Amino acid sequence: MKQDTNFIEDETFKETVKAIICQNIKKYRNEKGVRLMDLADKLDLSVNHLKRIESENDRNNVSIPTLCKISILLDVPIGNFFEGIEKFNSNKINTEKEK
Repeated sequence: MKQDTNFIEDETFKETVKAIICQNIKKYRNEKGVRLMDLADKLDLSVNHLKRIESENDRNNVSIPTLCKISILLDVPIGNFFEGIEKFNSNKINTEKEK
């Protein structure tokens, strides 16, 4: 039986995933007590760019290499930035053979 994967192409899905990752970046930065300007400096990004990544309304995309750097600098496992995406698990592809 073919599963519906249309949700992956949905803009709401893309924006929600991006929002979750960016909110988690801000969450862990704040938990670690790292100032925005200090993290931006270590990442060689402008403060404005990092602020837009973390912003509720105006998100810049974060690249995978930048996300890896943030993970290392904040000493946070990279998977933690994806916390909250599990709500999409009901749509995952069934890998078991159908009987």
